[in-house]
Amino acid sequence: MPRVVALYRYPVKGFTPEACNVVDVLDEGRIAGDRILGFRFANSTATDDAWSKKHEFIALVNTPGIARLRLRFDHKALRLSIGLDNTVLVNDVLDQQGRKNIAAAIEKYVLKLDENPLSAHPDRLPLRLIGNGVTPRYQDSEAGQITLHSRASLAAVGDAVGDHDLSELRFRSNIVIDGLAAWEEQSWTERKIRIGQVDFVVAMPKTRCLATQANPSSGKRDLPILKTLTRAFNQDKPTFAIAMIPCGAGGQIQVGDKVSLLD
Repeated sequence: MPRVVALYRYPVKGFTPEACNVVDVLDEGRIAGDRILGFRFANSTATDDAWSKKHEFIALVNTPGIARLRLRFDHKALRLSIGLDNTVLVNDVLDQQGRKNIAAAIEKYVLKLDENPLSAHPDRLPLRLIGNGVTPRYQDSEAGQITLHSRASLAAVGDAVGDHDLSELRFRSNIVIDGLAAWEEQSWTERKIRIGQVDFVVAMPKTRCLATQANPSSGKRDLPILKTLTRAFNQDKPTFAIAMIPCGAGGQIQVGDKVSLLD
């Protein structure tokens, strides 16, 4: 019987995760506390805190070096701390001045990176820290969706790319399970599954982007994940993990919960 072995949420879009023992799935199809903030370019066409595409944010797809940053978010006090190695770059609350301070610190860090989306595009400055710190909103899909992969599939990719300790953090899934054959979860599209208290319908496999090629520790693009997925596994598009939406009410999922097909 497959079971949940890890749970993650990402308070700031594109930045480091929080490992959780329990997550709350909202009826709307997102995880509470997941992608509730983001650093968006000044020239974005989106207004206020509205959703927009990931290419309008500082994210791993365009700024692999942010993988080196370590983030802590106090969900009660609405305080964000971001550090590099043993140095705290910024630690502030989400009031008007605090947001400016946090955005300025990230802007300063990103502009020093060899690969960044700002140096050649001054119209993207200043960065804006958006989101109210509560509402999950900035998933890649405007519809939300919760992502899942199995460790057997991860191991298969690791073997193919020549990294037998391939980090699952490259793929930024919310739910990680074990107890399946490699790629078995990819066959669940349009099927219903139950995880803990929540029933889902599997919407689609996840097409991957350059974010997966950023090493989660070094912030360097070090492995050809996209070519490996298409060539080693005969995929038309590089895919890994699945996207799901709840069918019915949300609820809690915790590490150790069973995963079962309902149809």
